[in-house]
Amino acid sequence: MICDDIAELKAALPRARALMGLDLGTKTIGVAVSDPFLAVATPLETIKRVKFTADAAALQAIIAHRAIGGVVLGLPFNMDGSEGPRAQSTRAFARNLDRLIDLPIAFWDERLSTVAAERALLEADTTRKRRAEVIDHVAAGYILQGVLDRLGHLKGSVT
Repeated sequence: MICDDIAELKAALPRARALMGLDLGTKTIGVAVSDPFLAVATPLETIKRVKFTADAAALQAIIAHRAIGGVVLGLPFNMDGSEGPRAQSTRAFARNLDRLIDLPIAFWDERLSTVAAERALLEADTTRKRRAEVIDHVAAGYILQGVLDRLGHLKGSVT
């Protein structure tokens, strides 16, 4: 089920299940997961993209192993808020994934998530080689933490 917004995702999430955040690139998929209380996002791994079936199988393995209750994909809007080819590709990936998994799927504006991840890694004095290895799943962590923070704000509101 593809959700229209984070409030719809919240309503569809099973209790005490983690969320998975994805930073979908053309060559890699950054993966982050939350705790079951939906408080903290943790960068997990970067999957090298092969073709959709292999990519989806890798994600399904993580979903099963980590008892994931929902998936959030970073949606790469243009800086003016419009959607370009990368956003359309992300939406197509979500539609294809939705056919394979019975979990709610939502999108989150990922503008500047990679910039924030890069800045954090530079501040941590991470080597260039190590930054290249981890940037995608650190960016996925930023995307997922944004969703978790929004879900936290929705706790007191009526959805």
